[in-house]
Amino acid sequence: MNGERPIYIADYDYPLPDERIAKYPLPERDTSKLLVYQPTPDPSLKGRVSEDKFYNVGDYIQPGSLLIYNNTRVIQARLVFHKAAEPDKQGARIEVFCLEPITPHDYQLSLSSTSGCTWKCMIGNAKKWKEEAIELKIENGKWKIGLRAYKEEVLGNTYAVRFEWDGENVSFAEILDAIGELPIPPYLNRKTEESDKTTYQTVYSRIKGSVAAPTAGLHFTERVLNDLRARGIETDEVTLHVGAGTFLPVKTEDANEHVMHSEFIAVPRQTIAHIQSKLGHIVAVGTTSMRTLESLYFIGRKLSLSPSLPCGEEGFLQVGQFEPYEKDSLPLGRVGVGQSLQAILDWMDATGQDTLHASTQIMIKPGYRFRIVDQLITNFHQPKSTLLLLVSAFVGGDWKTIYDYALSHDFRFLSYGDSSILTKSK
Repeated sequence: MNGERPIYIADYDYPLPDERIAKYPLPERDTSKLLVYQPTPDPSLKGRVSEDKFYNVGDYIQPGSLLIYNNTRVIQARLVFHKAAEPDKQGARIEVFCLEPITPHDYQLSLSSTSGCTWKCMIGNAKKWKEEAIELKIENGKWKIGLRAYKEEVLGNTYAVRFEWDGENVSFAEILDAIGELPIPPYLNRKTEESDKTTYQTVYSRIKGSVAAPTAGLHFTERVLNDLRARGIETDEVTLHVGAGTFLPVKTEDANEHVMHSEFIAVPRQTIAHIQSKLGHIVAVGTTSMRTLESLYFIGRKLSLSPSLPCGEEGFLQVGQFEPYEKDSLPLGRVGVGQSLQAILDWMDATGQDTLHASTQIMIKPGYRFRIVDQLITNFHQPKSTLLLLVSAFVGGDWKTIYDYALSHDFRFLSYGDSSILTKSK
């Protein structure tokens, strides 16, 4: 399925001079500018736009609301090897960018492995790497190992790479921390610096697995979080490990023909119950939280149809790219949001699971009907991107009002740029 009508990506373009892209964050995270968008009661009219500082974001969220953020943590996923060469000479540089685990498939199991694991990787200078293993000697003062990498299988534009190491009881996460490089976005056009290890992580990041930060969360500080709680605004967290596909531009003329990347999500049972109790007052921090929350509805809808199916059968715990645009096939009519979330809770209770593990390829584009999220906190995204399509869908096509204001009022763009809080169009 590619959608009912074309979505011409050229209609989602805007001029973004390089000087408007924030190369570094502000010294104090929460002093960034905040664009505030409120829709008008008449959907034919443009919404209202104003601006403030991010530390006042609580002024624009109703007390009693539930703010959901993504607790993923960026891993130092880029490894640099050199092929063996003649004595006193350095061999060809091979750059291996770890994207997601293959074996073990679970992120925590793979990162905690102390002997070997296989990851889907992008490889720089792959033509120079034939069948032989490439190796890195690693010593950090506490341990010393030899890390070997084997290129095993071609996976489209990526590869399966097997990593092995011996002794010392060192985990793959420790190896990445010791010699990996934090993969900052390519559009920053600079090398990773030591400061990025702190500034390119949210203050609440804790579950390792992303290769890109959920950047809407970079503005939050303990001061802001404490202020929200003092206002009676509750918080909770989900996990979506952000993949490199988040940076992929839409290269097809019709955005419906773009292939979305799939990402791993994890949501505790108590969080799903919390969301269910706050429907109508849900604030998503970032597009990754948005994708996770909206995906829950479609997982629950399928479980409403066949609650007895075991985990993963027929892709029930996977949300396809165009699944939101398929008609609800329940004989009794549409599945309500509360009913959908209850179906997940019932299924988790029946299967004895305390955390929902799933994957989503959901494409949120103009024409999408939002089921769970009422407000969105997000940065300013690249032209012709799927994230801009998501924003357009959320504000009823009024994205140009927002971006014209930001461009004309000196807002900073992209990952280290300024923020916005958007209220859903009715």
